[in-house]
Amino acid sequence: MILSGLSGAGKTAATKLFEDLGYTCMDNVPGELLPDLAELVSTDRQRFEKVAIVLDVRAGNAPLALAAMRGALEGRGIRPRVIFLEARDEVLIRRFSETRHRHPLGGRRGIAGSIAEERRLLDPVRADSDIVVDTSDLSLRQLKERIFAHLSDVPSDQGLVFQLISFGFKYGVPLEADLVFDVRFMENPYYVDSLRHLSGLTPAVRDYVMGQPIAQQFFDFLARFLELTVPGFKSEGKTRLTIAIGCTGGYHRSIAITEELREWLDQKGFGTVAVFHRELERA
Repeated sequence: MILSGLSGAGKTAATKLFEDLGYTCMDNVPGELLPDLAELVSTDRQRFEKVAIVLDVRAGNAPLALAAMRGALEGRGIRPRVIFLEARDEVLIRRFSETRHRHPLGGRRGIAGSIAEERRLLDPVRADSDIVVDTSDLSLRQLKERIFAHLSDVPSDQGLVFQLISFGFKYGVPLEADLVFDVRFMENPYYVDSLRHLSGLTPAVRDYVMGQPIAQQFFDFLARFLELTVPGFKSEGKTRLTIAIGCTGGYHRSIAITEELREWLDQKGFGTVAVFHRELERA
């Protein structure tokens, strides 16, 4: 595993999670040493069966370092998986303020300017990552669940790995989403007294949402859209697809539609499916 991402986005916490899984973790390795590290890993595969390498802006030219590391490993028959962690600017600023840690690019530009520069420098790494996780609203337990879910979803030649995220627009759009669908046009169960305190996981709310003609029309559209695009994504070499479905609070409509989509994808056999209901614990 190669772990990258923005400073303050949770790489240290993620590294500890990998250590708990028995990974040999290496952090802040100079870019010049990465080819030698790849040689070491490939020549003693029993000792280094599970390795996690943290590679970020501290390596110097991070995109070049990632390309060199990937090339060195793949040339030796090892295909690493790259996880990229990020978070919203205001969350990163708050975390730096609370911990009083110095940003690795800190200088006269200030925290906000350093974050903007780091995003620019790491954008090629993010684009080349297998998994992108927005940690803005994740607890340590939720971060652990997200990472563990990805560790078990090694893609096959038969299909994509789908990550479905339900969310509330009032809390922000998930940064890692490839596709975002807005279902706020559907009637809201929140305004039905008997349904307000029930989530979209309950049969009553799902029946209320999916019983709307406009919900059925939307889902038919969504199914046709995915039937059209999934083969194209696969032919372009994409192995993972993150679909985010949002409503106002992320508790009723988005969850119901996401669960409906999960069942449809399982029936179609397009690939493996992981589901994350981001706002479920907020209520």
